Amino acid sequence: MGLFNKRQSNVPRRRQVDNNIEPSSSVLSDAFKRNRTISGTTSNNLESVNSNSDPESSRLHARHLTIKRRKAFGILLLVLTASVLLWTIVSNVTATATVSVYNAAISKPIDKKLYEDAIQDYLNKNPLSRLAFMMDQSNLSAYISHEMPEVSSVAQAGMAGIGKTEFKLTLREPVAGWKIGSKQYYVDSKGVSFERNYYGSPTVQIVDASGIATSAETGTVIVSNRFLSFVGRVVAISKTYGYTVTQATLPANMTRELDIRLKGSGVLVKLSIDRAVGEQIEDMSRSLKYFASHGMNPGYVDIRVSGKAFYK
Repeated sequence: MGLFNKRQSNVPRRRQVDNNIEPSSSVLSDAFKRNRTISGTTSNNLESVNSNSDPESSRLHARHLTIKRRKAFGILLLVLTASVLLWTIVSNVTATATVSVYNAAISKPIDKKLYEDAIQDYLNKNPLSRLAFMMDQSNLSAYISHEMPEVSSVAQAGMAGIGKTEFKLTLREPVAGWKIGSKQYYVDSKGVSFERNYYGSPTVQIVDASGIATSAETGTVIVSNRFLSFVGRVVAISKTYGYTVTQATLPANMTRELDIRLKGSGVLVKLSIDRAVGEQIEDMSRSLKYFASHGMNPGYVDIRVSGKAFYK
């Protein structure tokens, strides 16, 4: 019977669970928080349950990467936008101006610096116009034409480099000239008078037979721009009717009359500067056609009165 009786003294006692021992609050707070994703890990990666390490799940890791990519893309987009805006401003700002003239008929050298300084003066008075998209070209042309009447218009031709803009000048071409004393005056087809001429000498030269264009006492010019404008319009409109003016004369003792001679015709035509140019040239054309059809060759025709023509 002793064979079946085990000696209890040699058998170690089974470990008993102490039900009175409760888990640490720090363990519960750190390792098993509510709504917390528990990711799998190994004991080699997780040092202890009480450590502050927070292993991320693959979904949380992907979310963090997405947020970082969005931030990086936003910064890159902001940098690109600022760069484009800065380049747009730099490439459209006019720090210095250069001028050019595209016209093969010009036969004299042009003092470009004279016009570049005038444009710079306009830009100094209108700072916003230094930006190409803020430039009022009609206002610029009006300013330059007022300061320098030989310029008909000014237009931007494009950027000639960083901070440099090229401007194209259109210069007035004279149709008539008038030399008073030591000064030579010119007038274009629109009736604008000016002094600087870069083209050849005009074929029509105004002859002052009245002797009152200048004052002998002071030497100052007393002829008005209105008269020069009238001469220019006469030459231009006559050309549209097929007549070429070869000479314009301010007759003696007359200040409101202009006598012209036409190419291929011996008739002297008397005009009045107080009457519209277009009407007088139309009356002149009708009168000359009437004379030609009737074989008449008068010495002069006076069309200073509307609707009437006097001839001899």
